[in-house]
Amino acid sequence: MSDPSDLRACPKFEWPTWALLVLTYATWGIATAGNLPLWLAIPLVTLSATLHSSLCHEALHGHPTRWARLNEVLVSPALTICVPYGRFRDTHLQHHHDERLTDPYDDPEANFMDPAVWEQLSPGWQRVLRFNNSLFGRMLVGPAIGLWAFILGDMRAIAKGDHAIRREWLLHIPALAVVIWWLAAFGTMPIWAFALATYAGWSILKIRTFLEHRAKERACERTVIVEDRGLLALLFLNNNFHAVHHTHPGVPWYRLPALYAARQGEYLRKNGAYRYSSYAEVFRRYFFVAKDPVPHPLWRKR
Repeated sequence: MSDPSDLRACPKFEWPTWALLVLTYATWGIATAGNLPLWLAIPLVTLSATLHSSLCHEALHGHPTRWARLNEVLVSPALTICVPYGRFRDTHLQHHHDERLTDPYDDPEANFMDPAVWEQLSPGWQRVLRFNNSLFGRMLVGPAIGLWAFILGDMRAIAKGDHAIRREWLLHIPALAVVIWWLAAFGTMPIWAFALATYAGWSILKIRTFLEHRAKERACERTVIVEDRGLLALLFLNNNFHAVHHTHPGVPWYRLPALYAARQGEYLRKNGAYRYSSYAEVFRRYFFVAKDPVPHPLWRKR
């Protein structure tokens, strides 16, 4: 895939991303402070929080500007509360080492576990994690499990003297303070409703990450393509064309569908035809059924 035509430089002004930034903050602001009925405010906060996370993903890959610091400032308000942007940036860029995808230790976004660690878990925890491997479970308890593991891991690293991680959590304080200030000064939503909506945003994000990567010997066959063009694809900023994104991580979100359409056969040959026609198909197949085991099926002892 060496054709450079799809990798031409981004325009100086990436108006689709700028427009979504404005729309996201405006929607979140109106939903939290506009005295809207909760049946409307909660979904709007959920959708804007989900979209903001996707915009953070665009920012760390170099959009909408050529200046990384400016991109970081543009997405700095912590609308999803729990994860510092810098930690998301660093762990996600580590995840982009494709040869390590699904590695329980070297891929920070892996959903698999070392079989030896799995065997040491209590039967209760094993049941919870098996439930978490259905799409319903991933949406219901997945955010709590994932955030708990992430935060606990970071706190342990800080306690052991990891200054880089500590720095990102300290930078998270003003990013979170902006959100808290807005809610305290202008917010009309009850705190429980805001918390529920934010958690629901994390739940929607779990739909995207549920089957992005599978356990395969060849690294190029581990990454999925979901040929969806609906609301979820917009909320995920076309990251459902995930194999295309991993092949060209610097291509902005609004170019991914056309890039895939132009070279569909090549991408499907490369990723071993790991493909779903839509998220509706994913829901039909895996809402109550686990797609993968929790322990990595191909893991070899180190």
